[in-house]
Amino acid sequence: MSTGTTGTTDTTGTTDATSTPASVSTHILDTSAGRPARGVPVTLSVRAGGGGRWQAHGASRTDADGRCRDLPPLPESTTHARLEFDTAEYSPREAFFPEVVVAFAVAPGEHYHVPLLLNPFGYSVYRGS
Repeated sequence: MSTGTTGTTDTTGTTDATSTPASVSTHILDTSAGRPARGVPVTLSVRAGGGGRWQAHGASRTDADGRCRDLPPLPESTTHARLEFDTAEYSPREAFFPEVVVAFAVAPGEHYHVPLLLNPFGYSVYRGS
């Protein structure tokens, strides 16, 4: 059996995802303009257990493609993650929703891509790939 940073592989070639940290990525599409939302601050927080306290874990800002590509892997004990989008900074005059907060459950070894579709008076999120 060999080990690596991407998990443990046994002799059958099966990877044990529990040794790989969960990861998170996101992007924002401004659906009213039909383009990526550039420069939006995003904060990643984590907690262990449903009643645990949220702990800031990382921060980023969307790039020209509306993506945050540099959020850190989640700590091993993480059961929930939260993304906070500072949408007021993106469109301060139009910000009916000055922030969008999305919390979700996580499992070890999984990748969570959480896109935000944003317009001045609404938003939606989903688990992407």
